[in-house]
Amino acid sequence: DSESTRQYIGGMTMLYILIGLGAGVLAGLFGIGGGVLIVPALLYFARMSQLTATGTSLGALLLPVGALGAWEYYRTGNLDLRAALIIAIGLFFGAFFGAKVAHILTAVQLRRGFAVFLVLVAIRVWTSNPR
Repeated sequence: DSESTRQYIGGMTMLYILIGLGAGVLAGLFGIGGGVLIVPALLYFARMSQLTATGTSLGALLLPVGALGAWEYYRTGNLDLRAALIIAIGLFFGAFFGAKVAHILTAVQLRRGFAVFLVLVAIRVWTSNPR
């Protein structure tokens, strides 16, 4: 029914905003986001295929970095443009807040936080089943 569809769309919109904010914070803190956070988050939380998650991540980071790659994914039907635009909004604000936090932490805290994050992502990727 239309109410459950609206709830699903609202839930996915919130998920995409959170993915964008998380990627933005990590971009501000560590200079990363796309392949390290957005793609795994879209795979595991939004249940996108690998190709669509990659294309959507590139779409979120569209200008100027991934424009040609995103176009190819879009052309082949593997880019969720709506999700990419919503994630981009989160990236915009999240990067600002991540940069603010990065200036509060020490270099050692940043380095260790980044290392822990990478290990956790690596474990998740290593132990997950491919699509």
